[in-house]
Amino acid sequence: MLRLAVIVLLLANAGYYAWSQGLLRQFGYAPQEQSEPQRMNQQIRPETLQILKVNPSKTSSAAPPTPTSPSQATAANYSPTPASTPAAPAPAESAECLQAGVFDERQAEVLRTAAAGLPSGSWMLEPTPVPGRWMVYMGRFDDVETLDRKRAELRARKVDHDRAGGTLELGLSLGRFASKEAAERELANLGNKGVRTARVIQERAESPGFTLRLSAVNDALRAQLDVLRTAMAGKTLRTCG
Repeated sequence: MLRLAVIVLLLANAGYYAWSQGLLRQFGYAPQEQSEPQRMNQQIRPETLQILKVNPSKTSSAAPPTPTSPSQATAANYSPTPASTPAAPAPAESAECLQAGVFDERQAEVLRTAAAGLPSGSWMLEPTPVPGRWMVYMGRFDDVETLDRKRAELRARKVDHDRAGGTLELGLSLGRFASKEAAERELANLGNKGVRTARVIQERAESPGFTLRLSAVNDALRAQLDVLRTAMAGKTLRTCG
């Protein structure tokens, strides 16, 4: 029985081999051929294809570098530089504007001579005309007794007055004014108080004048201003107005 099974198995193997190799094709027994002629038509010189072995060590060393974006390249090349702190500017030397005056023509000439030794452009004499002045005047009286009687009369009428001064003595001033018109208005007011003998006169005519101006007095220039002291006719330097 076992012998028969072995014989059958051998015959079955021999038949399968003949069938799979196409030996029984003429008898109509053969496996179906699986082929794709369209792929063969698409191949370009398939006989030149070669399969190469890959060396893992060379593959890892020859691996292409990872692409780097422009922003990454910029970041890699950028090394932050500490921001430099600008040097603080030196404090400017303080300076002030000073002036004195008004000086008449004679006094101005003395000042020009005294200031000649100061730095060029540090000083100037600005023209400052002295306006005329008008007075409501009473006098000139013949003597002091007459002057005193007139003073008593004005006090009784409550009229303010003072000495006229200068070449207008013996006389009384009932007011000084910058214009003739203002003086005449005051004279009319005094007439309402019973003053009859007063009149308007020009006490001082308009005259040229000068103001000494030093526009930028610093410590160095201030130390040199003593040369002006005796030429300033008793006037003092003050802040420019």
